[in-house]
Amino acid sequence: MSRIDVSNLTFYYEGSYENIFENASFQIDTDWKLGFIGRNGRGKTTFLNLLLGKYEYTGTISKSVEFDYFPYEVKDKTRQTIEIVEEIYPQYEFWELCREWSYLKGTDDVWFRPFDTLSHGEQTKVLLVVLFLKENHFLLIDESTNHLDMETRQVVCDYLKRKKGFILVSHDRTFLDGCIDHVLSINKNNIEVVAGNFSSWWENKQRQDAFELAENEKLKKDIRRLTAAARQAENWADNVESTKIGKKSFKYEKCIDTRAYVGEKSRRMQSRRKNLERRREAEIEEKSKLLKNIESQEEIRLVQAKHHKELLVEAKDLTLRYGEKEVCSGISFELHQGDCLVLEGHNGCGKSSVIRAILKVTETAQEKQTSESLERLQMDGKLELASGLKISYVSQDTSYLQGKLQDYIIQEKIDETLFKQFLRKMDFARSHFEKRMEEFSEGQKKKVLLARSLCDQAHVYIWDEPLNFIDIFSRMQLEELILKYRPTMILVEHDRTFVERVGTKIIKM
Repeated sequence: MSRIDVSNLTFYYEGSYENIFENASFQIDTDWKLGFIGRNGRGKTTFLNLLLGKYEYTGTISKSVEFDYFPYEVKDKTRQTIEIVEEIYPQYEFWELCREWSYLKGTDDVWFRPFDTLSHGEQTKVLLVVLFLKENHFLLIDESTNHLDMETRQVVCDYLKRKKGFILVSHDRTFLDGCIDHVLSINKNNIEVVAGNFSSWWENKQRQDAFELAENEKLKKDIRRLTAAARQAENWADNVESTKIGKKSFKYEKCIDTRAYVGEKSRRMQSRRKNLERRREAEIEEKSKLLKNIESQEEIRLVQAKHHKELLVEAKDLTLRYGEKEVCSGISFELHQGDCLVLEGHNGCGKSSVIRAILKVTETAQEKQTSESLERLQMDGKLELASGLKISYVSQDTSYLQGKLQDYIIQEKIDETLFKQFLRKMDFARSHFEKRMEEFSEGQKKKVLLARSLCDQAHVYIWDEPLNFIDIFSRMQLEELILKYRPTMILVEHDRTFVERVGTKIIKM
């Protein structure tokens, strides 16, 4: 057991006007299992890269362990998996590898298959196993759950629960609760480490936020009252001061006594005014310490189109295939207005193909990256859509987002004000409006697609894994949006908490 000490860490990117981190200090025990939480673009991956020594910074990071980053970059994926293992960790023992692999419920044939023939879930599990075999290494796990189905997420979660010594970046609340014992959070104004899982951290944060909001309101009232009292005391003092000169008594002795009395009264008034000012300044200083880390989760409003029919999509005994390869069969469901239908199942079972089939029927698919698969997709059975149905689609892929945001707005014919309003409410910095989209993080790219979709006044919103890379706070905002406005939706999503909250129908494939 040892420690990682971060002291006065300050870092900014060249050309940036703001520090990513400023005088951040905290300690981490190398036996802890830390969940790393923070808004998109707040600096989580940057911090992991600082630990890896990729950037220059001021301050100190002292440690007695080696860091390994996940996902490990595999340059030639056509090689056998066992060769990839040997490249990452030449000192591995095959029996240890097989023992760890059994914990992840993997099949033994993976080691002698080309790495690129493994599913995304199998690739994730292989790399985790190899990296955890290394002794005295602290693992930096960056968003391992993206594209993993619920079943595989649970297997990986159970595996990580057996381990220790890692920082895990994940936005899946159920996943975090299942495998961490500490939370490392990048807040608006600091970085903090607390014991517990996500739920306990979130409960404490809500309690702290509620206290600060209440305290802030109390101090605002106190400041207004003290300001008014100080102003009144100042007026009284000025009025009393003016009576010291210009008014004479008939007797000289009486005049002296009166002026002494008035002077003392004026002094007391001035002293009272100064005391009120000092109290007001103290309250203002106390107030300035509040609300610095409260995350704004503004309500996102949605205007959706209303269709004249109640039943919008109907599938019955639907079979989908690409050429001779059948991907799914016997799919039946009905989508009524107000439904949030979730397609659930392991990767490769045909969830995205069902979405492509609907897009093919509507002939409204605009995403270039889906055109080839749409052409090859063949279907048998019944798939009927209401006439004139307008669909808003969010794909998994963000790689085609390139160029300036302003050009994208013109190309997609989006209401610019509404689009940027949605982005701002999801904590998208105004400075990013001027950047090229290639420079955005994956979470920021996904927010662009979601904001564009929300601008559509559609009858049905079809979102294919919309939460990949999206931070927890934005997920909560989207949950509240769906629960309040109940748009008609078809979702493919593996975040169990999100699905349980918003889904009204679940189709297990």
